[in-house]
Amino acid sequence: MSDVKREQLMRALKTINHPKLNQNIVDSGTIQGLVVKDGAVGFALSINPDDVDEMEKLRQSCDRLLMQISGVNKVTSVLTAERDAGAEKPSGGFGEKRSFGGHGTPPPQEGPAGIPGVKHVIAVASGKGGVGKSTTSINLALAFNKLGLKAGIFDLDIYGPSIPRLMGLDDARPEVLKDDKITPLKNHEIVSMSIGYLMEKDTAVIWRGPMVMGTIQQMLNDVKWDLYSPLDVLIIDLPPGTGDAQLTMVQNIKLDGAVIVSTPQDLALIDARKALTMFDKTNTNIFGIIENMSYFICPHCGERSDIFSHGGACETAKEKNMDFLGSIPLDMDIRKSSDDGTPIVASQPDSPHTKAYVEIADKILEKLS
Repeated sequence: MSDVKREQLMRALKTINHPKLNQNIVDSGTIQGLVVKDGAVGFALSINPDDVDEMEKLRQSCDRLLMQISGVNKVTSVLTAERDAGAEKPSGGFGEKRSFGGHGTPPPQEGPAGIPGVKHVIAVASGKGGVGKSTTSINLALAFNKLGLKAGIFDLDIYGPSIPRLMGLDDARPEVLKDDKITPLKNHEIVSMSIGYLMEKDTAVIWRGPMVMGTIQQMLNDVKWDLYSPLDVLIIDLPPGTGDAQLTMVQNIKLDGAVIVSTPQDLALIDARKALTMFDKTNTNIFGIIENMSYFICPHCGERSDIFSHGGACETAKEKNMDFLGSIPLDMDIRKSSDDGTPIVASQPDSPHTKAYVEIADKILEKLS
């Protein structure tokens, strides 16, 4: 196994000066998202779109320099640029070596399209952070698997990806195939992709909206979701809010429907209603609402406590004339299994919590049918 370090690579790149800035390409912020795994190096160069030809030569120089370092056996790099939505895409921007994670904005599609190798696509949204949406997403994907479907999960939260930890794949990295497609990662019998697989741990993604939108579009186009077998269901784990990521998704992906996750408290339901409004305005089918952290059962005395109130999501579903899909309790086993990378549907397949997730997945499956 190669023991080349990220710091060693950054020191080497500091010897290359930016052709138009009075700084090296590291201190100027040109190098972004550099990762190394088993001798394979990947990074992006943030550029001005008008300098694409000159910066392409710089990219190739960086590749050659890093390939000379002992322990490096592969380098993939990409030019990235913020570009106005209507601007023409420069030719050659990705060079001969393409890399997953580039965030120049690809040309807009004519409309939402299906994802190759995927039969059904379901978005899981919350409108608000901290309601357990990612935990719900991963357990729903696993529940579909228990129902006999081939399932996957796509982590669309660029700023706070959770799926690598939930999948137990914190240190895993995707590979680039011969056709430039990227391999999804597999564990617990489901496949997944996340920006978190491409970044060093604890690295902050500090990107503006166009860069986020470009990354999402490239992820959609480049992942070979059917590498192991065609998927029956792909769960898209959305970030909180109703911003760039959500807009990019509904503009580019043909969704079968969306599921809203909320806690029972009024504060969470306010934002859940905003997510409902967003999907309504984009003509997206809404399968229903899940109430997460619905109640707490004391493991010592067995007494029930409605910590975040109770029944608010059910009442909201009635108010909006849509289905209430079910309740999931606030439970230490769900929390611990998620933190351990072994979600409860995988680690405790016969538990009552697993039964609740499977019942919700079965309701959604009926709507897909």
